[in-house]
Amino acid sequence: MRPRIAITAGDPAGIGPEIVARAASDPRVTDACDPVVFGPPEGATFVAGQLSADAGRVAYETIVRAVGAAKSGQVDAIATAPVNKEAFKLAGLPWAGHTDLLGHLTGARHVAMMFHSEPLRVVLATVHVPLADVPRTLTQESLEQTIALTARSLPLFDKIQPRIAVAGLNPHAGEHGLFGREEVETIAPAIESCKSRGIDVSGPFPADTVFVRAHRGEFDVVVACYHDQGLIPIKLLAFGQAVNVTLGLPIIRTSVDHGTAFDIAGKGIADPQSMIAAVLLAARLARAA
Repeated sequence: MRPRIAITAGDPAGIGPEIVARAASDPRVTDACDPVVFGPPEGATFVAGQLSADAGRVAYETIVRAVGAAKSGQVDAIATAPVNKEAFKLAGLPWAGHTDLLGHLTGARHVAMMFHSEPLRVVLATVHVPLADVPRTLTQESLEQTIALTARSLPLFDKIQPRIAVAGLNPHAGEHGLFGREEVETIAPAIESCKSRGIDVSGPFPADTVFVRAHRGEFDVVVACYHDQGLIPIKLLAFGQAVNVTLGLPIIRTSVDHGTAFDIAGKGIADPQSMIAAVLLAARLARAA
């Protein structure tokens, strides 16, 4: 049976509506699934490229409707176009984006953001927090939860126990405390605790080489300590083809690897390839679930 995949249009002032329309009609998508588009209310208009509270609110309401459809079994998975975090804030919404909102809507206790591509897969231990706050946010407990969630989730993709590498936070993974204590006091204890539960995890490794090692096939996924540490290598290797997957949800959710691109919204030049990849991966995961 063909999976039904909800595709949300994201911020209606961004490139979301354009890439969703193109993805939903792409032959690769229509061969793999039945796409169901969730967009703004009929007749609603927005200025392309213009940040607004109304657009943020409509994007939020679209997500809520799609999640409701997934929870009730009307669709088998959700693939989302990008929302704008500033528009969410203007609309008075407390969520920084899809990941924490989806966790709230589904009652998930712990979620994580993974970027999936053929050359590299990365899971983020912290997401949208200021860089100065990362050491405080990255606790042993939260890192253990993220590693364990990664170990539980990755078999859906490969049917094997994943080999997980954990990146260090500091230069040279702290050099035994010379350049920082987080590796010694937080990261290594979390890794050892997870190992004791049978998880194939190792590290912390220097971040300037661990992604190269994973790309060459030594590891199946890298857990990165913070947003840009993980996303720079994957976007360098696979920008436009990588897919954002939310781990830990009771529903399947994928998304694009880019933002709302207000600078090109409405010009008809946005590349739909990441949106297409997100829908195709959602369909694959729905069939495997």
